[in-house]
Amino acid sequence: MKKQVHIGNFFKRKFQEDDVGSNNVDDIGSTPSGSIPSVSTPSGSIPSVSIPSDSIPSVSIPSGSIPNGFDLNDLPPDPFDRPPIASYHPNQVDDIRRHYLVKKAFQPRNHKFPTKMYGKDKRRFVVQWFDTYPWLEYSVKTDKAYCLYCYLFKEKVGNQGGRDVFSSEGFCSWSKSNALKDHVGSVNSHHNKAMKKCEDLLKQKQAIDVKLKFISEQEKVGNRYRLLGSVISARHCLENRLPFRGHDESESSRSKGCFLSNLKLVSEMNPEIGKYTLGNAKKNNKLTSPPIQKDIIECFAKEVSKRICDELKDNVFGLLVDESSDVSLKEQMSVVLRYVDKLGVLKESFIGIAHVSDTSSSTLKQAIVSMLANNQLSISQVRGQGYDGASNMRGEFNGLKAMILRDNPSAHYVHCFAHQLQLVIVAVAKKHEGVKDFYEYLNMAVNTVSASCKRKDMIREAKRKRVEEGIISGEIKTGKGLNQESSLRRAGDTRWGSHHATIISVLKLYPEVVDVLCYVKEEGDSIQQRTSAKGILSYFQKFEFIFYAHLMEEILGHTNGLSKHLQKKRQDLLESSKLIQGTKLALNDLRQNGFDDMLKKVTSFCEKNGITVLDMMGSYGNPRSRKNVITNRHHFEVEVFNTVLDVIIQEFGNRFNEVSTTLIENMSGLNPCNGFSKFDISKIVAFFEMYPVDFNMNDRGCILGELKVFYHSVKEDDRFLNLDGICHLARVMVDTGKNLSFPLFYRVLKLALVLPVSTATVERCFSKMKLIKTDLRNRMGDEYLNNAMVCAVEGETFDEVTNEDVMVRFQAMKDRKGLF
Repeated sequence: MKKQVHIGNFFKRKFQEDDVGSNNVDDIGSTPSGSIPSVSTPSGSIPSVSIPSDSIPSVSIPSGSIPNGFDLNDLPPDPFDRPPIASYHPNQVDDIRRHYLVKKAFQPRNHKFPTKMYGKDKRRFVVQWFDTYPWLEYSVKTDKAYCLYCYLFKEKVGNQGGRDVFSSEGFCSWSKSNALKDHVGSVNSHHNKAMKKCEDLLKQKQAIDVKLKFISEQEKVGNRYRLLGSVISARHCLENRLPFRGHDESESSRSKGCFLSNLKLVSEMNPEIGKYTLGNAKKNNKLTSPPIQKDIIECFAKEVSKRICDELKDNVFGLLVDESSDVSLKEQMSVVLRYVDKLGVLKESFIGIAHVSDTSSSTLKQAIVSMLANNQLSISQVRGQGYDGASNMRGEFNGLKAMILRDNPSAHYVHCFAHQLQLVIVAVAKKHEGVKDFYEYLNMAVNTVSASCKRKDMIREAKRKRVEEGIISGEIKTGKGLNQESSLRRAGDTRWGSHHATIISVLKLYPEVVDVLCYVKEEGDSIQQRTSAKGILSYFQKFEFIFYAHLMEEILGHTNGLSKHLQKKRQDLLESSKLIQGTKLALNDLRQNGFDDMLKKVTSFCEKNGITVLDMMGSYGNPRSRKNVITNRHHFEVEVFNTVLDVIIQEFGNRFNEVSTTLIENMSGLNPCNGFSKFDISKIVAFFEMYPVDFNMNDRGCILGELKVFYHSVKEDDRFLNLDGICHLARVMVDTGKNLSFPLFYRVLKLALVLPVSTATVERCFSKMKLIKTDLRNRMGDEYLNNAMVCAVEGETFDEVTNEDVMVRFQAMKDRKGLF
């Protein structure tokens, strides 16, 4: 017998750590055979020597100060926060280096770089250095520059070329810009050697362990098709928000999960992929394990975020933030950025969700800064903030708004308009006892009638019979879309606009609701149900209920258009302010002239449904009481109708105080409607002066002349005649090239557009979260949840990501067995 000894074993170091970090030396002959030619030696030519195991010294590999199982996505982006590369575990150093190289150097281009005095001159970091030196990084926290290459491959041999300064201490002598060129040095400098090592690290195909494997072209083709199948399967699961894993993923299982089921279907539909996947793949290179699935999901999410942030690197944006708990009762903070893209289109894009330990303003700010830094963005780029009215958000001294304003005075705050509208409606329910009782009885009625399938069927059957009788008698018309099956609509807990649909459904199904309440009153399962139904029925059959129902239906109908507008993604602050003013005027007109018309509608409804109509000139309340006798008309017109509308109008003025602020007033000068009839240069200049950071002294001297030239050049241009707002103006300027001819005005226009209006987009992100992290998937990790949500929320950008982009990023993430 000949013992096989492989030459590859003499080049390979294999460490197997036990719990204390020591390593055992393996027998050379125990290495499994590979594709490397073997060298045979006669078994008798080497004498066998027995060595006691305790006499072999153990080799201890330093484990470093960083834990062995940390997440690469938790690596600090700011160079100042990074620990020395040598402090990481040796088995993780290459993955960490590759992670930083794939993300590229940390370069916050739109950061407001502070100035320092050097003698009599002021100096600061120059953003153009990022273009000249791609390795250059900047720390926002310390105002110092670093070298990414030297940090990753630092050699402890002195400080030639300022290597220690650029890799650990940080460079801040802005008056000595030649130090950057000196740091690069000659061809054989330490910096260039480190750069060459970085380039070699990303070339996995040239690594020595890869070369020793001798991967054939056929194996490369197989690896490529195998990865392509997994990427296609993951894409389908992500875009449809499907769970990846199944209960049992064994080969004989029929519940393997969506990922493996999709991969099987892809393999059957594409024979080229089928030849190399699932059962036809090597067991150690199937690319279907849960860690591989998460890596592919991360690649998709990174590509989506990269496309969004590429448009934001040299741009300003508005910040929309809100927090909510998920199904695991973990507090999650969602962040959306509002910006104008290269085509002049206003967008609101979701960039991530983060778990926060508490909802204090300092914790939220730290999470926001970290999320922006991970996407190569800076808090100094923020030009607008939009949150709800919680104290931790809008607090004047310690709120998130105030903390960001201290760092960036140009980040103007706008309270979410949609949230303010909800507060207006809530205020009526709290301040008027009659409205409060109405909503309580309304919710009780909906819960009682919709408590069982039998009661719902009774409503549908009674409605069907009523429609048939009405069609036969000619009272109800027939046609496409008419007389559809309907049911009671439940009101949402946080969306008071949903009460409008509830009131409409109750008025449409009023006879059927009364019949079901009568049934529950007589046939209820318990005395509590019968008593409750009796009380609800007694209130429902009063003139007072019908009046309140029509009153709130009329008020919510006036605010419904505003509510729907505030749910849109691409609404601007100027148009929303105009709509708010119009809604206030409409409510005021209803208060002045609407009572008689409403009284006619209420009377007609009562007569149609057999409800006693009150005599408006009769006494209201107990007729035996002689004190403070008022008529029914006085009660319903003055104490109900006028009072409720007065509360609504007053709350509109108190809540929407931003509409009358200087910011909105100056912004109104940008209005291009009706042939720029409201275009006001003085207001635009005042708005321009509210952003001193965005314009220098030369810009201040040129803005007035540019505005005058712009006004006269577009006033007679047919392409600018029928504009409906500043959003439309921005798109037309890009289409016609006017954004290049009038750059200062276009910059002012973008500053106005990024001001937030509502946080409806953030709320929609939480709706997506409920579809992704469900009760059955409640153990989903935070990073997995973030990646899945980025792909689900940004569907349009997700569709732009190609499979090739994902495969290239997947290969560059870490060392892979299957290269192509």
